[in-house]
Amino acid sequence: MKLLVTGGAGFIGSALIREAIRRGFTVVNVDSLSYAANPENLASVEAHPAYRFYKTDIRDRPALDAILATERPDAIMHLAAESHVDRSIDGPGPFIETNIVGTYQLLEATRSYLAGPCGPQSESFRFHHISTDEVYGTLGEDGAFTEDTPYRPNSPYSASKASSDLLVRAWHRTFGLPCLITNCSNNYGPYQFPEKLIPVVINSALEGRPIPVYGDGKNVRDWLYVDDHADALLTVLQKGRIGETYNIGGHAEASNIELVESICAILDEERGQNRPHSRLIQFVADRPGHDFRYSIDPTKIETELGWRPSTPLSEGLRQTVRWYLDNESLWRKLTVRK
Repeated sequence: MKLLVTGGAGFIGSALIREAIRRGFTVVNVDSLSYAANPENLASVEAHPAYRFYKTDIRDRPALDAILATERPDAIMHLAAESHVDRSIDGPGPFIETNIVGTYQLLEATRSYLAGPCGPQSESFRFHHISTDEVYGTLGEDGAFTEDTPYRPNSPYSASKASSDLLVRAWHRTFGLPCLITNCSNNYGPYQFPEKLIPVVINSALEGRPIPVYGDGKNVRDWLYVDDHADALLTVLQKGRIGETYNIGGHAEASNIELVESICAILDEERGQNRPHSRLIQFVADRPGHDFRYSIDPTKIETELGWRPSTPLSEGLRQTVRWYLDNESLWRKLTVRK
């Protein structure tokens, strides 16, 4: 089976590609190599005969048409997106262009591909759109997001992802495009770009700089190890029902301050220093419109498709910290170009 993956040089996309190649898929990676992409994430598969790469922006419709006609994929897994909330607050434009306009161009290119002479002969073709739980807005102390939770995005990033979700739904309903949507909780793990929370904590702690925590640190997120997410995405692709949405969560809620303190404790153990890294924690002005809590109810994917996360948060954090300690030369280069 040949997959076309957009955004495959990013954090989640590269984890998906590494896992797909390991399982015997052929993968075509379409990525514009924006600031958050890193081809080194795919060093382990770049020479594999089942892997091909196109440096292409998903807004470039003629390029998409040509790639689809040449490669003739059996499925598309769409991960290409601008994804950092803080950047979307500072400048929403690229989020609208990539996440909304880019998704539209990809949907139209896919529709043309399926209707044309180069389209797949099999009825099993799928367009799998990968999204976020942030489209649902915020929760209070109780409750969890289900697939029926109304969309109430609160940042330019989440609004752009909600818009792309609705485009995919509309192209399925109106044009019969065989689509799947997944909405995941916060991903973490090796290879994550340094601007995200967990790499920021690790980097700051290692350099002895203040570790910034928004507000009072009590905002809560559900955390999902990236390799578990890759497994879930391939499960949905192969077993999911056309037209359905599946929420993917890690059963791992933690407040930001709890998460930061856990990372500091792991660094204390790994580095064997007498002065605790937690002394560096510094509370800073809260992010505008900061959602209080996200929580995913993954009952649907667990009961219908038999998928469950396999990495507890404590284990995933330790694996992540150790990866950053063992690969400083790799990720420190990325901090220069943030």
